[in-house]
Amino acid sequence: MSTLTEAPPPLAPAEPAKKSPRKRGRFTPYWLLLPGLLWLVVFFALPMIYQASTSVQTGSLEQGYKVTWHFVTYWQALSEYWPQFLRSVFYAAAATILCLLLGYPLAYTIAFRAGRWKNLIMILVIAPFFTSFLIRTLAWKTILADNGPIVHTLNSLHILDLTSFLGWTAGDRVLATPLAVVCGLTYNFLPFMILPLYTSLERIDGRLHEAAGDLYAKPWTTFRKVTFPLSMPGVVSGTLLTFIPAAGDYVNAELLGSTDTRMIGNVIQTQFLRILDYPTAAALSFILMAAILFMVTVYIRRSGTEDLV
Repeated sequence: MSTLTEAPPPLAPAEPAKKSPRKRGRFTPYWLLLPGLLWLVVFFALPMIYQASTSVQTGSLEQGYKVTWHFVTYWQALSEYWPQFLRSVFYAAAATILCLLLGYPLAYTIAFRAGRWKNLIMILVIAPFFTSFLIRTLAWKTILADNGPIVHTLNSLHILDLTSFLGWTAGDRVLATPLAVVCGLTYNFLPFMILPLYTSLERIDGRLHEAAGDLYAKPWTTFRKVTFPLSMPGVVSGTLLTFIPAAGDYVNAELLGSTDTRMIGNVIQTQFLRILDYPTAAALSFILMAAILFMVTVYIRRSGTEDLV
């Protein structure tokens, strides 16, 4: 007699394995970085590659340019325009030093002494950004006019005699001289120095100043031993944000200077837009970028700031 056996119950369909939250979120940071990476590729990497190929081309605007790997263009550009390179570095360094000397006391005052006026002073520092860079530079032509009060005061104090001896001015006028260009650079890039300095100074714990005072340190000693070393990240950031754009600037030298104060930015602008010598202009741009990158790297490593190295 056969016995009936019950059929086994049907197997339930296997559920798809669920990914753990850790695995699902593994690629989230990369997806968030994707828009920024695309922006850098389209508007930075590709133009750089195009300019690099342009710098090694030969030809003319009528016949067209071809990539012939003509690296001699770099040597020819550097040998012909090295005075403008040195002048750009000198003007940018002078403007950076002036910005540091003017911006540090102001940033220190905002951080530690401004009190309820802090926000108002910060607005006044940022306010020039609401005006066109070109208009701000043109305003200095009025400020430094030959018959203006500034030049009249400098003449009365015989300061222009000293600056003329040093080669910064020419006779009784300031416009179309190196001093005018450096003044324009200093004014236009001063906020780039003040803001990083203020941010760095504001992070300093005020109790450190009190501790230095309790140890009978004088104010100057407290500044030299405590405040300034702790504000070095802001000093480094401010000098970089000032020096780098100032070295490549051409507006101030064009409007406030003369043919004797032309910077490398003026040469690049002329080669691109007037002479239409694109390989030379591209080569000059890469030489300037390489020189600034080298100086910035050396400066950051020598400054010893852990935030930027």
